[in-house]
Amino acid sequence: MDTDDGTLDLAFMALADPVRRRIIARLSRGPATVNELAEPFEITKQAVSKHIQVLEQAQLVTRTREAQRRPVHLNPARLEALTSWIDQYRLVREAQFRSLDAVLRSQAAASGPQPKE
Repeated sequence: MDTDDGTLDLAFMALADPVRRRIIARLSRGPATVNELAEPFEITKQAVSKHIQVLEQAQLVTRTREAQRRPVHLNPARLEALTSWIDQYRLVREAQFRSLDAVLRSQAAASGPQPKE
């Protein structure tokens, strides 16, 4: 999955909105229609549709057609690509902290037990 700067920007801007994050959270339980997604919000169905369009542009969700229904589906591959991008930086930091821990342990061992006051 593509993780160039423009694609990442779209995804993170889409996820910056709390309504869109709640829509993503709801879709993690399974597909839903716009009406179903709009239920918990105090905004219009049109506003929810606009949020879904933003999520579609960021490739975080897709829509299918089932007769008259147009369910919205989470795109787990896109979320996995974002997670992978984040993980590359998290893993570097974890390695740095492990190195720091090792240095601190070796310094503590070299200085011996500290006298109690």
